[in-house]
Amino acid sequence: MEQSNVRNFAIIAHIDHGKSTLADRIMEQTQTVSDRESKAQLLDDLQVEQAHGVTVKSRTVRNYYQADDGQEYTYNFIDTPGHVDFTYEVSKSLAASDGALLLVDATQGVQAQTVANLRLAEENHLTVIPVINKIDAAAADVDRTAEQIRALSPDFADGEMLKISAKTGLNVHDVMEAIHTRIPAPVGDEQQPLKALVFDSQYDAFKGIIAYVRLVDGVLNANDKLTLMANEQAVTANEIGIFAPQRVATKRLQAGDVGYVVTGLKDPQALRVGDTLTTSANPTATALPGYEPSQSMVFAGFYPQGDHYHDLQLAVEKLALNDTSFHYRPESSDALGAGFRCGFLGIFHLQIIRERLHDEYGLDVLTTAPNVTYQVHLKNTADPVVVNNPIKFPDYSQIDFVEEPLATATITTTSDSLSDVMKLATQHRGELQDMRNQGDLVVLVYQLPFAEIAYDFFNALKSVSHGYATLTTALAGYDIADVVKIEVHVNYAKVDALSFVVHREDAPKVTQELVHKLKFVIPRKLYPMPVQGVVEGKALSRVDVPPLRKNAAVNGEKRSTAKKQALLRRQSVNKRQAAHSDIDLPQEVFNAVLDLEK
Repeated sequence: MEQSNVRNFAIIAHIDHGKSTLADRIMEQTQTVSDRESKAQLLDDLQVEQAHGVTVKSRTVRNYYQADDGQEYTYNFIDTPGHVDFTYEVSKSLAASDGALLLVDATQGVQAQTVANLRLAEENHLTVIPVINKIDAAAADVDRTAEQIRALSPDFADGEMLKISAKTGLNVHDVMEAIHTRIPAPVGDEQQPLKALVFDSQYDAFKGIIAYVRLVDGVLNANDKLTLMANEQAVTANEIGIFAPQRVATKRLQAGDVGYVVTGLKDPQALRVGDTLTTSANPTATALPGYEPSQSMVFAGFYPQGDHYHDLQLAVEKLALNDTSFHYRPESSDALGAGFRCGFLGIFHLQIIRERLHDEYGLDVLTTAPNVTYQVHLKNTADPVVVNNPIKFPDYSQIDFVEEPLATATITTTSDSLSDVMKLATQHRGELQDMRNQGDLVVLVYQLPFAEIAYDFFNALKSVSHGYATLTTALAGYDIADVVKIEVHVNYAKVDALSFVVHREDAPKVTQELVHKLKFVIPRKLYPMPVQGVVEGKALSRVDVPPLRKNAAVNGEKRSTAKKQALLRRQSVNKRQAAHSDIDLPQEVFNAVLDLEK
């Protein structure tokens, strides 16, 4: 098809504003899928997406549309996630697009991720078409929503505002027409050497790495000899094709097209998203700029349950290939053995990765408490030590001061829940920076320690606002913080994987709460085991895990002194041996750390 009749666009919106439903209607109106294949949220095919009802991975689909002007157009659209933890997926998708449909729910109006995704589209210089969705809903306020959208950008002030119901298909035809009339065709030269952007990838057990590409210049033919420019990695286009929405092989892709290349590479480390693909015989002179690597905000340890380290290693390598915002590196724990230190964009991202390991690879992992990155300044060293693992936290005697990361948190909420939201932010050490109205909503800008929002802040925010509040965060730099490392000793043996960092003033309360939780989740032995919360060499709290049987010294039974002393000696030997043996801890032990009100 002529390049002038090709349109590449993404569908962007806040979570639950109807992106995947609109994608379903587009595929129906272009007859991309048959009635037999059609179902709600067809593109959300990951088990975690169906379980949570949210889009996690961007999906690309090619559609052929017969327009009112009599011409046939190729629509390559990308359905993107809306959750804040998957913004990196959105940014990758927009780099492969020429335009975007900005979807806004008429019942909720402009929300935090609406603005964030619009700014990403503007940074990529895309043509944005605003679309108001759910106009048939009883709570819809179309006029107010239109005013909020016009206030977002001067480009929207006089433009046509499309008003649809993606659920019923009402006015979706207007969107189909606006795509080819308002979004520009891709600009690329087929006569130039091949230059293709790798904007996503996945691992197939039989075909190896499959690269998702957007051709900027040139032509790609099946069986071409290719080069990945970042590492000069030679590959062969064993198969090329398009997404409709499943992979469909073709013989040729041209400038402006979006498709896939089966590389045959088996090493997950051999391909990097953002790389440039070109032909070996006639390579392009310059590579595409690619992507800025994502910055992990939350870190946690993943350890295999049982002897499955190699399986876990292969699984995280393949997941990192498919999700480039997920980072990992090997680490070792005295209590849990070999595992991986993993970086995530947020707690929901961490949860999704855990579930994908279970669903796609059959692996259940032990997960340590999530934490953030600290900059630790030592007494005799000029440069700070960057610590994202509490196990590596330097000894308190060597520390001069510690800096923790701060987040600029933008919270959008209704006026009814304003006081509860402000109280929650204050409880998490938030400092109010700004407050303003956005229509009927209130926008709060807080500066909070990232550690305070790393685990359960978003869930608590949804609870106090009855689901109406939204949250976006951005790194605001580092500031000095009085924090300490809490160590957990079980039967006088330090369990390094249970270590975490809190503010000093919270340490007494947190350690007391922790040891009382651990008392009921640590597996019992035949003797009582002390559990201690230790800070800077001092035990701030202690409880004893009760034995499976009563202690010989206190069981009240009438025994001879010799028998009682013999039993005590055996228990003492067992305790001394256990203090130096491996401690088998289930996930419930680590969940006790996660459930703390830090």
